Amino acid sequence: MTTKRRQGSGRGPRAQEQGVIVLAGEDRNDCEILAALIRAHRPDITDAAKLVRINDPVRLRRKSGPKLTAAVEVLVGKARAKARQQRAELHGFVVHEDLDGYTNAHYEQIRKALAGELARQCPGFRTAFALAAWESECWLLLFPEAFPRVHPRWKVPTHLLGKDTGRVKDAKEELRRGLGLPLFRESDGPTVAREAQQHGLVPSPRGTNRSYEDFVADLARWR
Repeated sequence: MTTKRRQGSGRGPRAQEQGVIVLAGEDRNDCEILAALIRAHRPDITDAAKLVRINDPVRLRRKSGPKLTAAVEVLVGKARAKARQQRAELHGFVVHEDLDGYTNAHYEQIRKALAGELARQCPGFRTAFALAAWESECWLLLFPEAFPRVHPRWKVPTHLLGKDTGRVKDAKEELRRGLGLPLFRESDGPTVAREAQQHGLVPSPRGTNRSYEDFVADLARWR
C-alpha cells in the first residue's frame, strides 16, 4: 500500500520531471510573441516543456559592467524561482528587449554584451536573447500572410513586403496606418504570431531581419 501510494502521487520527484522554459520581456505581448516563435522553431523541446513568464519588465540594453551583471543576476534568480514555483526543472531562459534602433555596429555591441552575460550566468541550461530591431512588430512583418488570418480585411502594404524589416522604424505605427480597419493594436501581435506558427509560416519568412536571425540561431544551438 505504501509503495503504491508513493508511485501514484503527483507530487515529489515525479513533479520534478516536468521542465519549464521561462520568458522575460518588456511586457506580456512580447513574451507571447516569443512563445509562438519558440514553439515553431523548437517543437522538439516545447512539446515536453511548459513556457512560463516572469512579470518583471526587462531593461538591460542601457546597462553595462557591474550594473548589467547585477540586473541579469536578478532576472536569472527570478527565472529559477519561477521554475521552483512550477515544481519543475528550468530547461531554458529566453529574454526579450526592443532595441529601438537598427541592426548596425551598435546593435552588435549591445547584443554581444547582453547575450554573453546571460549565457555566463546560466551555465546549466539553455538561453536565448531576443534583441528585436526596431521592435517585435518588425519580426511580425516577416509573416505577412498571418495578418489576414487575424482579420480578413488586413493586408500588409506592398512597401513593407520582402524587406529588411530591421530597417522599418516604428512598425506598430506602420501597421496601424497600413493594415486598414480594425486598427492594429499592440495586443494583436501575439495573435498574429500564433497564426504564423499554427499555419507553418515561420520557417519561410518573407524578408530579412538580422535580430530575428540571431534569435533563431540561439534557439538552433539548444540541445
